[in-house]
Amino acid sequence: MLIAVASKNGTEVDQHFGHAERFLIYDFKKGNPRQVKEVQVEKYCSFDPDHPFRHEQFNAIVAALDGCRAVVTAQIGELPKQELQKAGMVAVNASGPIIPALQAAHDAACGCGCKKPSPDGPCPHSA
Repeated sequence: MLIAVASKNGTEVDQHFGHAERFLIYDFKKGNPRQVKEVQVEKYCSFDPDHPFRHEQFNAIVAALDGCRAVVTAQIGELPKQELQKAGMVAVNASGPIIPALQAAHDAACGCGCKKPSPDGPCPHSA
């Protein structure tokens, strides 16, 4: 499972979705996440007090995060969160070290029953 993380320092979840100019992309597999790439984006937030939805910037971010099932940020507004969900991504708020945040994002996004027995066997992401 691919998970995007908004991180300025590269070790912690420390960026608001709208302020992120890069996302670190992790492959969460077998409880051993590894960073597979970094994508640069134009920051979504325009610092406009009326907070208009910036479709062009948002769509570019979604395209850059193609394949990700979750996006971990220090904070995200309700509208971008809903729009990510429409694009098939779960937004997860977290702070602190990236690795525990990846587990939380996996648990929020995985629909294959990781936390409970399944007739299909263990979760392919964490087994």
